[in-house]
Amino acid sequence: MVICDTSPICYLILIDETGLLPQLFESVTIPVGVKDELMAEQNHDLIQAWIAAPPGWITIQQVPQLIDNLPAKLGRGEREAISLAVSLQASLIVLDDWEARQAALSQGLTVTGLLGLLFRAGTEGLLDFPSTIGRLQQTSFRAAPVLIQQFLERYAQAMEQ
Repeated sequence: MVICDTSPICYLILIDETGLLPQLFESVTIPVGVKDELMAEQNHDLIQAWIAAPPGWITIQQVPQLIDNLPAKLGRGEREAISLAVSLQASLIVLDDWEARQAALSQGLTVTGLLGLLFRAGTEGLLDFPSTIGRLQQTSFRAAPVLIQQFLERYAQAMEQ
C-alpha cells in the first residue's frame, strides 16, 4: 500500500513520468484532499486533465479520520495523506515537504520523496536518472542543490557496481 501526496504527482505529470508509479508499485492511493489539490485551478492544464481522468492504478479514498496532532502548517493533502497512511498501515508514503516528512516519520511511517522515487526508478533501469533530474529542474521543483548532487553521486556509484 503506497500513499502519495500532491507535489510528487504534479511533478511526475510535468516531466511525463507518471508511468513510473505503476511500474514501482502495483497501485497508489491518494486521499480526496490530494485529488482536490490536483484539480485546483492554479495548476497546469496537464495536471488537471490527468486527475480528471485518473489512470486505473490510482485509488482515491476518503480519510476515515484525520490525525489531531499534525502540524498546523501542513496543507490539506499532506494532512490527509499522512492520516490515510496511518489508518491503512501503508508500507510507504511519498511526500516532498520537509515538515510533512517529519510528521509522517513521527507517526512511524516509511517516507520517500520524488527524488527517492526517481532514484529507485533509475537504479531499476526504468529511466535515465541524470536526464530526468535535468527535466525536473526545468520545472518549478525546488530542492537543495547539495541534495540533488548527493542523489546524482549515489546514482553514479550504484551504476558502477
